[in-house]
Amino acid sequence: MKNKYYPNLFSPIQIGNMLVPNRIAMVPTDISSSNADGSINQRVITYHEQIAKGGCGFIIVGATTPDKATGRPTVTCVAADEDPLIPGLANLAEAMHRYGAKCAVQIQHPGRQAAWPRKNLMSASDHLLDVPGSAGHEVIYAESIAQGKSVRAMTVEEIYDLIEKFGEAAWRVKQAGFDSVELHGAHGYLIAQFMSPFVNKRNDRFGGSFMGRMRFTMEIITRIQMKCGKDYPLGIRYSGDEWIEGGRGLDETVRVAKLMEEMGLAYVDISAGIFESPGAVMDPMYYPEGWNTYTAEEVKKHVSIPVITSHSLRNPDYCEKILSDGKTDMVGFSRQLIADAYWADKARLGKKEDIRRCISCLVGCWQESLMIRRDMRCAINPAVGDERFIHIKPAKKSCKVAIIGGGPAGMEAARLCTLRGHKVTLFEKTGELGGAMLCCCTVPGKNKMRWYADWLRRKMKKLGIEVKYRTEPKVKELKKYDVVLLATGSRVFKPDIPGIKLSFVTTFEDVLRCKSTKCEYYPKDKEKPFKCGKKVLIWGDHFGAADAAEMLGSAGAKITIVTENSGFAEWMEPVHRDVMMKRFACGNGEGLKSKKYAHPVTIIPSSSVFEIKKDGTVVIVNSEFEQSTLKVDTVVLAGVVSEDIVYESFLEAGLNVVRIGDSKKVRNVRGAVTDGANAALVIEEGVMLNANNELISNLPTGIDLS
Repeated sequence: MKNKYYPNLFSPIQIGNMLVPNRIAMVPTDISSSNADGSINQRVITYHEQIAKGGCGFIIVGATTPDKATGRPTVTCVAADEDPLIPGLANLAEAMHRYGAKCAVQIQHPGRQAAWPRKNLMSASDHLLDVPGSAGHEVIYAESIAQGKSVRAMTVEEIYDLIEKFGEAAWRVKQAGFDSVELHGAHGYLIAQFMSPFVNKRNDRFGGSFMGRMRFTMEIITRIQMKCGKDYPLGIRYSGDEWIEGGRGLDETVRVAKLMEEMGLAYVDISAGIFESPGAVMDPMYYPEGWNTYTAEEVKKHVSIPVITSHSLRNPDYCEKILSDGKTDMVGFSRQLIADAYWADKARLGKKEDIRRCISCLVGCWQESLMIRRDMRCAINPAVGDERFIHIKPAKKSCKVAIIGGGPAGMEAARLCTLRGHKVTLFEKTGELGGAMLCCCTVPGKNKMRWYADWLRRKMKKLGIEVKYRTEPKVKELKKYDVVLLATGSRVFKPDIPGIKLSFVTTFEDVLRCKSTKCEYYPKDKEKPFKCGKKVLIWGDHFGAADAAEMLGSAGAKITIVTENSGFAEWMEPVHRDVMMKRFACGNGEGLKSKKYAHPVTIIPSSSVFEIKKDGTVVIVNSEFEQSTLKVDTVVLAGVVSEDIVYESFLEAGLNVVRIGDSKKVRNVRGAVTDGANAALVIEEGVMLNANNELISNLPTGIDLS
């Protein structure tokens, strides 16, 4: 029966001898959550099981190494290099099959981009590697200087040894009951290293010509077919365009697809980029939905096997359109299914507004997890990596909870508290919920943050949460609540220097204030944004500074940033920073077509503002106490500190109060959401503060702190 909302999305597709129930695929996602030996644990099973429950038709388990000793893409990736690993893989396949999904394992050797081991890394050719956006980046210690990772060329003997290990890994995957195997030939990992003219500089049988560069891949395919049978569905994921000079372009990508079809592959999975140009690989917030679909569309014109496209797919309407237009055969999701494992089921039922759309922040799933050798998280979905949030237990007794502040921490706490049965009152001092997330609405390429703000705002309404706007509650009113969560966020720091109160000195919040009255949440009393001049100095080094620079720079202003740090935005997720710095230099991220800056952004590091004069002259002092001056039209203050002024007085009044989000510590959206979620889970009958002034409940039997 055809789905009345999305008939193409929910139609079956034949991939080799495998019938997939719909056109939704989870393209390979490394969650780096296996046991230290690469074996499957319950966390890996639960993660993939949720996606199968959520209705995804084809799930490709990511980043599974055929040889732990020579290369793991992340330190706790899945492994398939030993027979004792088969039972765990079988349990994983069975968990997905129970909910009707077809499943595959992607076999990936990272080669030069291994997270482990760190040294003696292999590749197609000798070279020095610098890929700071990769999980296999060079580790730079606190007192060290980046020098690049030394990578050596594989010997022919090593190549054939690894070909055999790929074949053995695929055989184990088949033994475990998986429906298919995929090879990872994208993003500069080992197969891609041999395929890419940018990396592969060999002059033997495994390099040189197109067929020479493809030989490693072809030998692996032949070996897998010998061990698993030619009727066992085999696919390959590779980059449609590597987006680097000397790399593979779309013409050769089509040639690869035709060769893969000739060799009997069941499908091709088209990705983008190489980690020397990380924007196209990871497509951060700047990248529009489906920006890479054109590569799959071109490949599909030349092959008859199914083609999967991916990259920033979020909206079921868009996905249905590219399927109906014949641009692809399947739509592939990775981070979107991290943010919401039930995307498919919600789309099938026409509940697209209930989908928690991925905001492409790359914080939980990359910067604060795989990049630093931890298991995966999600900035906006606390259930990823923390199974306590999958089946939330109702509170034994309903508590009255006051939440002060309607940003991400406050709204997430309100949502989960209400789901647990607590009575919540949310106090917001402005006329609008959203907090710091709303500053992104006016920044070109950053308005995906609005998706999450709107999702939370819809939840507040749907759950019937009482919201008191334009209200800052006092102690007397808060005395009637069992718990008070202080989620007041951060405030702009205004140092006591000459000229700080001049009329052309403003804050990033005033500059980035949205003026779109078409928004259904837009309050009538909202002030208009501050109008900046053509020459702007931004003083600070946090999200507000970066966002103000991007908004004003893209509008044509000449921007100078003053930071006390040795470099600007070194705290930022590295792929976002890479794209931002290229845009600051009047360039663009790979594959982006957004408007370029009229002027390069100037960064003055290791410096501070000493004085602001009435004529617009700003006196700047560096770490050597040397002064310089700059004439500007506008000064934007962008330093932030926690807004927790009332916290001590609330404690002294005897309130059960804790800080969450930026009021506790200035971080990012993941820090805020995690704080809110954790607080909501603790609130229970008898909740109290411990000696660290944090909430505790459910004390062990026999412990009486009342």
